[in-house]
Amino acid sequence: MNKIPNRKAICDVLLKEAETDKSITVLCSDSRGSASLTPFAEAFPDQFVEMGIAEQDLVSVAAGLAHCGKKAFAASPASFISTRSYEQCKVDVAYSNTNVKLIGISGGISYGALGMSHHSAQDIAALSAIPNMRVYLPSDRFQTAKLVEALLKDEKPAYIRVGRNPVEDIYTEDSCPFEMDKATVLSEGEDAVIVACGEMVRPAHEAAERLKEDGIRVTVIDMYCVKPLDKETIVKYAEKAKAVITAEEHAPFGGLGSMVSQAVGAECPRKVINIALPDAPVITGTSQEVFDYYGMNAEGIAKTVKEALS
Repeated sequence: MNKIPNRKAICDVLLKEAETDKSITVLCSDSRGSASLTPFAEAFPDQFVEMGIAEQDLVSVAAGLAHCGKKAFAASPASFISTRSYEQCKVDVAYSNTNVKLIGISGGISYGALGMSHHSAQDIAALSAIPNMRVYLPSDRFQTAKLVEALLKDEKPAYIRVGRNPVEDIYTEDSCPFEMDKATVLSEGEDAVIVACGEMVRPAHEAAERLKEDGIRVTVIDMYCVKPLDKETIVKYAEKAKAVITAEEHAPFGGLGSMVSQAVGAECPRKVINIALPDAPVITGTSQEVFDYYGMNAEGIAKTVKEALS
């Protein structure tokens, strides 16, 4: 069982690259522990800025450092950086097109019992609505590392959302196909298409394995790049399928499901069903308990596919 969360994979890449790239600068809002960035702060204190609990300042200072030639990575709980800092993300980072990578840690319902104030079920919709802002939800530690390595090579704004807990591996260190802004197809089938992002990719993949036992062939698409959305891959497989199912750890409005529905509706109309969190404060529990309750697990996704095909 994997015990390495995606947030640690981010730190590992930054630690390695900062040895030779002194322009890498990491900023935190009293969240270095939660972000697994304590090792970076200890190894490179001159390349680390602790802002305290001041998320708006975190983003604005990151933008200022970027204007001075720094590669700024600003980490804060996704629930706060996507809401409390929204104007700064929009104006200081995106409108100014600065080289700031916003890292939303403990995304979705990772904080569990802390409730709606600490959940980030609106961040995909909110950040995707900002021009110039890219939105990424990597599915495991290996893809997370590949994504951060790629983001270090460009100078455009981006938002990366990762969960708090380790997720089971989708890929391996030696086998992690990755192309920037291109989805990864995990399996192919012509009965249905499941498009998932972030922590929903693993249960989507497991659902496809279960469905295969019942003779149902499903395409599973790991859409880590929510914006820019890889419409080409979606349409390619949706054209061959009877139904499209999306799975996301997000509210039912404005996220992956809405974007996929737009793409499919415009190019190859098909039934699209969105598996997401409810439009209500979610129940209290661990991530897995919440997913199980709302049918956002392998069993629930497989059941939804069968219902869509019936």
